[in-house]
Amino acid sequence: MKTQPAPILRHIANLWTLWDHPTAKKPWSLDRQLAEIKAAGFDGFSTLADKTHGKLAEKHGLLIIGYFASGKPGDFRSLIQQNLDAGAVHINVQLADHDTPVPASIKLAVQLNDLANKMGAKCAVEVHRDTCTETPEKTYAIAAGYKKSTGQLLPMTWDFSHVSVVKHLAPPYWDRLLVAPKLIQRAQQFHFRPFNGHHCQIPVTDGKGKLSVELTQWLPFLEKTIEMWMAGKQSGREMFAMPEMGPVRGGYNFAQLPSSWEDAKVLREIIAKTWTKALAASTKN
Repeated sequence: MKTQPAPILRHIANLWTLWDHPTAKKPWSLDRQLAEIKAAGFDGFSTLADKTHGKLAEKHGLLIIGYFASGKPGDFRSLIQQNLDAGAVHINVQLADHDTPVPASIKLAVQLNDLANKMGAKCAVEVHRDTCTETPEKTYAIAAGYKKSTGQLLPMTWDFSHVSVVKHLAPPYWDRLLVAPKLIQRAQQFHFRPFNGHHCQIPVTDGKGKLSVELTQWLPFLEKTIEMWMAGKQSGREMFAMPEMGPVRGGYNFAQLPSSWEDAKVLREIIAKTWTKALAASTKN
């Protein structure tokens, strides 16, 4: 019996995690940022990519997950092309706005992916506040409408932190969040920002070298998500996992808390260990 290739984990850093690092007055250059991302064991980075990112990604041996935010179909082609020209292998899309009606959102999602397919791009619609997927109800309605229109599952980028704060959840989180296995298994991009029901980002460490209490409460959710993804037909498929820790600028992190970049490096290791454990378990089954 021929052995099926195992799924592959790709560690992705978001460039905004390194905003103002190590200090706002003397931040690292883009070249230094990518060198540090490579040294920390990441396979790639995510940003609204341009040709400069592409050249430096090649220099450092990193892949690119592209990005853009838009609800204007007239802009889709140029934004997709910009990311493709930089060498992006996948593109994360924050689609439209919080008040975009579901029917209009479905139409936009169909237009986006029809165009992406024609251009040879792989786009995924992110679950995110202040976009058309701001609430789980809208997210699943859009996904259902997309399936009805195209016969296909909507490619998505899952960031459950946004849904958790909308729903005011308590641990263990996964029982309320992992309710659409097929959509989760269809996805390849996951933004693993640790959260609770009140904050869309919690610290990974306590500033003294230990994991924060809140992070330990979130870890079962990480484990269940990866286990659910692996329960699908994932032979040879890639998961692009981002320990997406937002910086102080922008309001995700607080000045008193550990550095978003230092925490992201710790979280990358945790994701890797969780993946290895889940892969071993799935191989036995």
